[in-house]
Amino acid sequence: MTAAPVHLGIINGYPQQNQEVLTRAGMCSAHGLFERTLRQIRPDLRFEFEILWLAEPAIPLPERKRIEEFDGFLWTGSNLTIYENDPRVRRQVEFARSVFEAGRPQWGSCWGIQIAAVAAGGEVRANPRGREMGFARKIVLTAEGRAHPMYEGKPQVFDGFISHLDEVIRPPDGVACLATNAHTPVQALEVRHGRGTFWATQYHPEYDLYEMSRLIAARGDALIREGFFQDRAAVDAKVERMEALAHNPDRKDLRWDLVIGDDILDDSLRQCELRNWLEKVVLSARVGTVHSGRWNSGS
Repeated sequence: MTAAPVHLGIINGYPQQNQEVLTRAGMCSAHGLFERTLRQIRPDLRFEFEILWLAEPAIPLPERKRIEEFDGFLWTGSNLTIYENDPRVRRQVEFARSVFEAGRPQWGSCWGIQIAAVAAGGEVRANPRGREMGFARKIVLTAEGRAHPMYEGKPQVFDGFISHLDEVIRPPDGVACLATNAHTPVQALEVRHGRGTFWATQYHPEYDLYEMSRLIAARGDALIREGFFQDRAAVDAKVERMEALAHNPDRKDLRWDLVIGDDILDDSLRQCELRNWLEKVVLSARVGTVHSGRWNSGS
């Protein structure tokens, strides 16, 4: 008998018109990055993805019965601001709480970690150090992170793809930070709330170098205003070098020039947080596996 497909909901946190801006810049959609990455991680599995545009007020939120039909949910990035009184934000926080109560596992990057924190009682504010863009440098696992299954197979110190202006300034009560760096003290959390768990990172394991180059191109004008680049020619030169390395990852000159190593270019290293969530949380729940050691799913 053929196994049932893995049914995952992907919440695209962007309003649709804002996602279209990135698509016109040559990027894969935010939800498409997750679809592609998960299929790359486990090509042997059959996936059934459902895209949920929860930033669109006209689209109804799935009810509890529908939530329970999914094996898990993933949250993409977004260009919304979670601490503003915006109905497009409130309904996403409401949905995350509903998923917690239903006991379905959640994963999120960037916007996802902010949703996870706020939905469970934490706090997010603008990062006083400004935007963290392109590469989150020297992310360090905390003691809790080193013991956590999300980071099995990950170096203790690594770089990751990132693009954000806001940060979690207060995790929910009882929630330990799993990873940190100098720019953003909270780079990863596991949030347990209600009957559910939410693994989340501020950085983007689902990105690759080409997609980040296109995001820099799309955000070029803002990056010039914020001092990352002197002018558009500098943006274009950086993007060109990144794309060249993406197409030829063995080029030593570009690795050196861009300060990029295997933690960015090696798929198995870069994606291991998502792989561990899929295998240790989602797939284990389907077969009723009980994890040994210091951690269990909590659901």
